[in-house]
Amino acid sequence: MNIRELILQGEGTTLDFKKTITNAEKIAKSLVAFANNQGGVLLIGVADDGNIVGVKSEDEERYMINKAAHQFCKPAIEPAFEEIYINHKLVLAVTISQSDLKPHYALDANKEWWAYYRVKDKTVLASKIVLDMLKDEQSQAGKMIVYSDLEKKLFNYLEEQGRITLKQFTKLTRISNKKAQKLLVGLITSGILQLHLSEKEEYFTFINVK
Repeated sequence: MNIRELILQGEGTTLDFKKTITNAEKIAKSLVAFANNQGGVLLIGVADDGNIVGVKSEDEERYMINKAAHQFCKPAIEPAFEEIYINHKLVLAVTISQSDLKPHYALDANKEWWAYYRVKDKTVLASKIVLDMLKDEQSQAGKMIVYSDLEKKLFNYLEEQGRITLKQFTKLTRISNKKAQKLLVGLITSGILQLHLSEKEEYFTFINVK
């Protein structure tokens, strides 16, 4: 693993920097977010600006990560560790693989379980659509798709407008939020639609449309 190249990329969907781990509950959110998305690497001993500060106690950092992964994540997550020395400073690289057991949940301070997802360089609470999408990813494999008039209306709208929100879709088709969400999730997990997330909104396009 080339740490210098990773650091130059900056934090993003699959990369997060931490100077140190002080709270197992908080870091569990990051682990869950990686596992629920594409996986990722957590670099401990690196500041948010990319400055390498090193870790003081590698054993303590490993303990906190393992505690978070096993006690504060459901299902439990198995991190992989790598020690890397740069300029006589130790950086602990923690790799979290994309999970086949989605969705994963993290336990918060109120003893409640919540699912998280990685959006660019942020760990965000998974919306209802994201949660349904994670649950549906495995079950949709190999299913035959039959399009109804609802899908055809959606496709025509996307061809004209390029993107659509859940609210716009329910208004277009006059169906319930629940039915609209289920239809959109099916199209996402079938590789027809792409979900775009930000901290303010989520919208849908045909796959590979930015």
